[in-house]
Amino acid sequence: MAKIRVDESMIHGEVAPGFEAVREEFVKNFRERGELGAACAAYHEGEKVVDLWGGYRDHKNLLPWEEDTLVLVFSTTKGVSGMTVAVAHSQGLFTYDEKVATYWPEFAQQGKENVTVRQLLSHQAGLPVIDEKLTPEVLADLDAVAEAIAKQKPAWEPGTKHGYHGITLGFYENELIRRVDPQKRSIGQFLQDELAKPLGIEFYIGTPKEIPDSRIAFTEDFIPIQSLFHVGDMPRSFVLELIKPWSLSFRSLLNPRVRRPGDYHKPPWRYLEVPAANGIGQVRGIARAYSAFAMGGGELDLDDETLRSLTEPATPPSTCLFDEALRCDTNFSLGFMKPFPDFRFGSSDKAFGTPGAGGSFGFADPDARVGFAYAMTKMGFHLFDDPREKALRDTLYTCL
Repeated sequence: MAKIRVDESMIHGEVAPGFEAVREEFVKNFRERGELGAACAAYHEGEKVVDLWGGYRDHKNLLPWEEDTLVLVFSTTKGVSGMTVAVAHSQGLFTYDEKVATYWPEFAQQGKENVTVRQLLSHQAGLPVIDEKLTPEVLADLDAVAEAIAKQKPAWEPGTKHGYHGITLGFYENELIRRVDPQKRSIGQFLQDELAKPLGIEFYIGTPKEIPDSRIAFTEDFIPIQSLFHVGDMPRSFVLELIKPWSLSFRSLLNPRVRRPGDYHKPPWRYLEVPAANGIGQVRGIARAYSAFAMGGGELDLDDETLRSLTEPATPPSTCLFDEALRCDTNFSLGFMKPFPDFRFGSSDKAFGTPGAGGSFGFADPDARVGFAYAMTKMGFHLFDDPREKALRDTLYTCL
């Protein structure tokens, strides 16, 4: 592919006084770090201080990124799902330390009868893999999805280890919401009613068919084998596991089976609810939602117990923090990633958020009262701390 140049005339948006350096770094991403199209937004003390977008939403057809462009954010979706689940918790629909089977009796198969909601949301339930094939037809039937995931046997004794439930976590969150919500809404609908509409943001898990193709950014992705050429960007042991079709790491990313990661922004995948992986929305909406949480959740009527649960230290598995799927130490709590030595974000350990494949990231920092989000069209290879995103995040905190 010929090198595509993005000049500064294609950078749009605004920054508040004192945050001009973030814009400069955003421009530098296009000039020096190979950015094709991206957006970045940040809120501080409830006020929007960064709202930038630029480059191409579709570099193949040279279509510019617009103010209302929607973009696939992969696992950054997990953070939006986590916030949605937290709203349900704040409404008193479930408690984190209750057993999942209390709300969903069919879940108590294959030794999962004592798994708590906290363990499930913290990637400790041993369920990063689903054996039954999840086709688009199955995913369109949430009852069929529930049946398939309820009968899954854990890969380890729940609570003793953890491992990134890269795609599966969202399916379990979806069914939990359906079971506890008096209206039996899916997580995608619950998100719209209880988070998106109150905050005035546009973000979808299961994108409506009436959203035109022209609004959705085209993802410049890669095939998994290309990861072998980027061992320095990801844990070496994780990359090596990806070439073993029998490995837990490989199988955790295999179902549903998409040809390439970017397929999630295309029909029929984008119309389905894959709440850990296929969220599509405006980047400023993600930052806005995290800002509401960072500011105490008053706009969403969040209670103190919910906020305290999100900001307190994670409850680790009983053995160690080694991630059975990502093959490195990680730290998870209640649907979010928490800061740990190899991935520091925010101003304290109270921060919570989720990075996504390719480089996207969103998080809340309650101590600094910051909500931040970044997403792009050209996927990188870092599990976290993509150089483009990190440059923006670090500069934001320098401005603070």
